[in-house]
Amino acid sequence: MEALIILVAFVVAIVAYALISRKLQRRYLTSLSQTEFREGYRKAQLIDIREPQEYEGGHILGARNIPLSQLKMRIKEIRKDKPVYLYCQNGTRIGRAASMLKKHGCEDINELKGGFKKWNGRIKK
Repeated sequence: MEALIILVAFVVAIVAYALISRKLQRRYLTSLSQTEFREGYRKAQLIDIREPQEYEGGHILGARNIPLSQLKMRIKEIRKDKPVYLYCQNGTRIGRAASMLKKHGCEDINELKGGFKKWNGRIKK
């Protein structure tokens, strides 16, 4: 019985952490529709945070590949004074990338809602 209580408390703590993190991300991460994303990404730093093999399989025209796994080491490549437009395959990695960029000092951080899977614009293969 005691083990069950500990397990339930652990699950509740994880869910609470996830909800709080998501709420805090909304303060500095703007989720954009395809139309909104398309309107602004050419004036911004367009960054594909997927792994190189995903990027090589097709990416948004003009995107630079800085995989999430390398972002911490390559964060100095990203300018703080320009908007950052991020995307991954389906939007699951964006939160971690946005958090790193916020700590780096970036203020204007945007994501493609639904990720690359939902993109219907021009791509380069």
